[in-house]
Amino acid sequence: MTTDTTGAATGADDTAIRALLERARDAWNRGDGAAYGACFTADAVDVTFVGTVYRGGPEIGRAHQALFDGFLKGTRMALEIVDVRVHGDSAVVVTRGEVAKRAPKRLGKVATYTLVRDGGDGDGDGWRIAAVQKTKRRPLMESVSFRFQPATRPA
Repeated sequence: MTTDTTGAATGADDTAIRALLERARDAWNRGDGAAYGACFTADAVDVTFVGTVYRGGPEIGRAHQALFDGFLKGTRMALEIVDVRVHGDSAVVVTRGEVAKRAPKRLGKVATYTLVRDGGDGDGDGWRIAAVQKTKRRPLMESVSFRFQPATRPA
């Protein structure tokens, strides 16, 4: 494992972590719930931006397949990785993203992923998603907060 002095992932870990999130996005874009669920650990937790909590890769895959077959049919996931930090055998990844049938005008959701090194399943990556928390971004509320309390603005 290679990290810089801040914990930011570099080298093979960074590549493997980004590849895992790319596999998750590709599974979503294909509407493949089983492949999406396979990106998660058996005891993973997925908290959606509406507050639904799914537990375990199999349940996450099953539930998402029902979503892909229903109102999420034909959607595509846009994903931008903002930060990757490795801490021993775990990593924290912050992303911006959106799910839509057309290319989004802006990435309105933020997700924080906790990944764990699990030895892989023969594909050589060794990482799985242990938890993800998705939040819908509220730019207007941020703006108001920053205007009235400038010290709350991130660096």
